[in-house]
Amino acid sequence: MAEERIWTAALLVIGDEILSGRTQDRNIAQVATWLNIQGIRLAEVRVVPDVRDRIAEAVNALRAGNDYLFTTGGIGPTHDDITVDSIAHALGVPVVVHPKARATLEAYYANRGGITEARLRMARVPQGAELIENPMSGAPGIRVGNIFILAGVPHIATVMLEALSGRLEGGLPVLSETVGGFVPESEVADILASVERAHEGCQIGSYPFFRDGRVGANFVVRSTEQATLTACLEDLVTRLRADGRELVPGGI
Repeated sequence: MAEERIWTAALLVIGDEILSGRTQDRNIAQVATWLNIQGIRLAEVRVVPDVRDRIAEAVNALRAGNDYLFTTGGIGPTHDDITVDSIAHALGVPVVVHPKARATLEAYYANRGGITEARLRMARVPQGAELIENPMSGAPGIRVGNIFILAGVPHIATVMLEALSGRLEGGLPVLSETVGGFVPESEVADILASVERAHEGCQIGSYPFFRDGRVGANFVVRSTEQATLTACLEDLVTRLRADGRELVPGGI
């Protein structure tokens, strides 16, 4: 049987405000969840400052190492929004004003004070780019090659992702089931490893916690095939219970 094609994506989070701690990133989880539904696995996340060469370096590394690269942040109207310029620099192309983006912004701001030089910055794209629809605030996202440039504001990034749903080539989404208990993971590590080896196409993740003065762990079984996932989960539960462990379906 031919090995299943795994499609991967990287996420580049751009912004000094993330690195300083002033803003807490909320895009990683939603991008990862959306990608999984598309059958694409988020393979790597990097956070970089608002520095052109740092952004360009990361862009070139991540776009070459994955099927897709998503970026969030730095496409607003202010001087420190340099994502478009940095990605154009990475690709060796000029920055241009996209005519459709300009028309969209002019229409959006017609009753909001009109278009200004600052607002027009949001129509700038790397030459050759396509637009990603943004019905919420007018300013579009951008696609250039395998790079998808999204807003940093989470609810705007969400509508941009929705506009891309079903439009990217991917594989099967990763399914998962969880079981947990007040079980120290170090005491059942051999069982976890043995079960995973016995079920090709499954991965088991162990996520410890400390609650109510007790140590426990949730065990997450993942696979792209429901039957394989179910068999692995049932085997894991059987072996853990045979070892005297009390378990809670769905985790704790």
